Amino acid sequence: MYDESFCANTLNMDLSIIIPSYNTKELTVDCVKSVVRNTSGISFEIIVIDNGSTDSSVDAISDMRNELRNLRLVANKRNLGFAGANNQGIEKSKGKYILFLNSDTLIHNNILSEMVDWMEGNPEVGIATSGIKNKDGSVQETGGYFPTLLRVTSWMTIQDLPLMDRVIKPFHPKKSFYRNERELDWVTAAFMMVRREVVEKGAWDEDYFMYTEDVDYCFRAKKHGWKVMYLPKWKITHFGGASGTREKTVLREFEGIKTFYKKHYQKWQYPVLRILLKIGALGRMLLLGILRGRTEFKTYAKAFWRA
Repeated sequence: MYDESFCANTLNMDLSIIIPSYNTKELTVDCVKSVVRNTSGISFEIIVIDNGSTDSSVDAISDMRNELRNLRLVANKRNLGFAGANNQGIEKSKGKYILFLNSDTLIHNNILSEMVDWMEGNPEVGIATSGIKNKDGSVQETGGYFPTLLRVTSWMTIQDLPLMDRVIKPFHPKKSFYRNERELDWVTAAFMMVRREVVEKGAWDEDYFMYTEDVDYCFRAKKHGWKVMYLPKWKITHFGGASGTREKTVLREFEGIKTFYKKHYQKWQYPVLRILLKIGALGRMLLLGILRGRTEFKTYAKAFWRA
């Protein structure tokens, strides 16, 4: 059985890996196995926060604890959201660095140890992410620049035009953007390695249930002077969308951006943002409705009315 004194007595723990889980039993098990199989040279703990799953995820992770002494499990009775789960994990963590990791990911090679070493040599960096691949090996978007009104305007209207990403720094860059190492404003929390000193400056904002909480987290870190880096030298696999539908993703992202504006930008910008989101939703409703069908039309129709 797992000995809870393992973490409490390990004063030099290198990395705490926090994995929120919601009805992703097989994916979560595979994620944990990939971490254990592909991580060496550092001390680490894995903390799975189950958000009230009904698919026997808790039983599966509990069974794994019999063999993995550095695996911990928090089983919530209800879904606290991504931010709430991460905050629970932080309270349990002992690592000098914390990795926020989605349950639908796979770790490859020895990237966790190597990225910890990289963070040790770059003390000005508070948050870093690796390159992220889709299941088929293609590039997955993993961060960008804060959603100013100009960037939201581009995102909602003209961003797909050639070279537009070079003219206006994008909130959501196109895939070709992710070829080179660079400093970004924010990176996705699907894989986010964070220095302990950053974590101690503030918790995840639980006003965000899911989506845009990573933008908010990086925004507050950068206000304290930390750099946020994208490091495609290392790569993980992220399946994406395992805990929600396409409609929920779109609606929650729109809602998350509205929340972000309420918290961080001047009040006059909020109604302008809503107009821009409505314009974008209307355009996608018409275009994607034609290209992809009725489901996409209905998704953006709902986004239009809620924007």
